[in-house]
Amino acid sequence: MNRLFAAPEFPASGHTTTTRVDGAQVDPDRVRRLAGATEPQSFFAPQHYEAGYSYPLIVWLHSAGGNERQIARIMPLVSTRNYVGVGVRGISRASAPAEFCWTQSTSGIAAAEERILAAVDKAQSKFNVHTGRIFLAGYEAGGTMALRVALRNPGRFAAAVSVNGAFPEGERPLARLDHLRKFPLLVAHCRDSGTYPVERLCRELSLFHAAGLSVTLRQYPCGDELTTQMLRDLDNWLMEQVTGCSAATEADAQELPRDRN
Repeated sequence: MNRLFAAPEFPASGHTTTTRVDGAQVDPDRVRRLAGATEPQSFFAPQHYEAGYSYPLIVWLHSAGGNERQIARIMPLVSTRNYVGVGVRGISRASAPAEFCWTQSTSGIAAAEERILAAVDKAQSKFNVHTGRIFLAGYEAGGTMALRVALRNPGRFAAAVSVNGAFPEGERPLARLDHLRKFPLLVAHCRDSGTYPVERLCRELSLFHAAGLSVTLRQYPCGDELTTQMLRDLDNWLMEQVTGCSAATEADAQELPRDRN
């Protein structure tokens, strides 16, 4: 199982050279920023982008200590063709200048929600994005915030994904429960995690069942790591949401301008 994190994040300032991550080539021409380091989002354009096709959009929230450019490492390992991607910067600065985090306070949640929705709007202004196929996903603390913001805005997102990020607590994450019973959630859990122990996951599963939520759980035999297998499974699960079936038919494959990575 190839491990992607914890490895050093991309630096805040970009370079024009091509970078390789676990065998995947990252082309900086397809990791687009709006106006340099002052903008709190970073864009990923799919290979052979076709303006006439409405792409699914992955909105990616980085882990604590990361930044919006984490998406440059994530997207090539999910798919180079299937999606437009936008990485969103956390709302609080961490210990280093290029490191940010997510704050689960009332004001922090509101600021994160505003920044995420603004990033979606900018992605839609730059690319042809399918409004019914916008997915909010994140890693660790970013996964927790992804679940929270998606559950607050089920009409804006098609599904939400948390990779080793606990279900949010406090501030009434299930306040809109009547609108959430069929809202798809994917929770990927690291079995030996020190930050998201299995005991907490078991408590959350009881909550999911009592609330009647539609949750897919995937557990991986590793510690606090993000692996290439998780990202391949993420692509498969998202494509199930896009196509409406567990395995894309030949007709689906012809319809979508992609290859299954």
